[in-house]
Amino acid sequence: MDALRLMTRRNVVRGIAATAASFAFPCPSHAQSAARIVVIGGGFGGAACARALRRIDGKLQVTLVEANRTFTACPFSNEVIAGLRDIEAQQFGYDRIAAEGVSVMAQQAVKIDPQTRTVGLADGTSLGYDRLVLAPGIDLRFDALPGYDEATAAKMPHAWKAGEQTLLLRRQLEAMEDGGLVALAVPAAPLRCPPAPYERASLIAHYLKAKKPRSKVLILDAKDTFPQQRLFENAWKELYPGMIERISLSQGGRVVSIEPATNTLVTDFGNYDAQVANVIPPQQAGRIAQLAGAVDHTGWCPIDPVTFTSKLVPNIHVIGDACIGGGIPKSASAANAEGKACASAVASLISGAAPAMPKLDGACYNSVAPGYAFSLSGIYQPKDDIFAEVEGSGFTSPVDAPREVRLREAEQAQSWYKTITVETFG
Repeated sequence: MDALRLMTRRNVVRGIAATAASFAFPCPSHAQSAARIVVIGGGFGGAACARALRRIDGKLQVTLVEANRTFTACPFSNEVIAGLRDIEAQQFGYDRIAAEGVSVMAQQAVKIDPQTRTVGLADGTSLGYDRLVLAPGIDLRFDALPGYDEATAAKMPHAWKAGEQTLLLRRQLEAMEDGGLVALAVPAAPLRCPPAPYERASLIAHYLKAKKPRSKVLILDAKDTFPQQRLFENAWKELYPGMIERISLSQGGRVVSIEPATNTLVTDFGNYDAQVANVIPPQQAGRIAQLAGAVDHTGWCPIDPVTFTSKLVPNIHVIGDACIGGGIPKSASAANAEGKACASAVASLISGAAPAMPKLDGACYNSVAPGYAFSLSGIYQPKDDIFAEVEGSGFTSPVDAPREVRLREAEQAQSWYKTITVETFG
């Protein structure tokens, strides 16, 4: 039980912020008093970065560009799909961030000119910058699955960006007759929040068990293995025997095309007709990063892990899901920690100081039923030009833990969510 002692109140907020021991805020200087910093993207990374910059030095001119006036969080959105949570619990505004002196612009960035250091906005205006931080999250590669596009997503939702798609998938589950098949198409890595598809399958099974017990969940997976696989599979046997089936890559589970007219998912070895089809496409860095020239052939953004500066474009930093992070997962806690560490690095570079070596905490909670969750966490530092987990820092929930431990972690997950959202959005 020694490992369980790690699951203390302090561990709940691991991954929310880089600690004072991880990097030191630079002392502001006269030279940086007029510096203009534009942050594009108001998620867990961008919002945390903008807020941290103002807290480091109130003289910095910080502008947060975000097209949506309300941010809808992905963590816990699977509970919305399963009818365990209202979408309003996922929604946050930017008033507190603006109150701290950040200029919040509800605009979409449509162009970046690195030579003139300007950001073009959808309304035709532009912003100048000395340093630009991109936190664009992901875009879905609709072209990667023949037969699947944005229009098809209105029938076969991805629900991989929280909001209307989340509610659509929930409504489809509610409308499905008992005995129906719910199929999830899971892409190969990298993807946002790697364990989330399996959490989603679990919580959908929870809903079906209570409301439509003759129904089944099928996971068609483009991978052979996934994070915390034993924990998930043991929970499925315990909670949902016979309800969840997973077909892995080597078993022919990779979805190669979609037939929307019949709600059919086509794999290398068979076709599957579903009453509800949740198609999660492959992913890439958000479009504005591509327009900036910060994306390489992988579809993601290579960065210097010490400063988060783009390896392809000067004076631009990239944080969150869009960057090539190495061992650190694409998750809300990682994005939040990267946002703060990037703010410190930007302020140092502006003041002429050497950026501190970042140390980032990352944590991920997964719920398989109300009161039943498990987690993994780690500490990550730059190594060999990427982020790598610090040896001995990783923690994952024990496979054979009793149910009271799962309950405790479910409670900690709730505390983590409250902490990170208050700390990011106020």
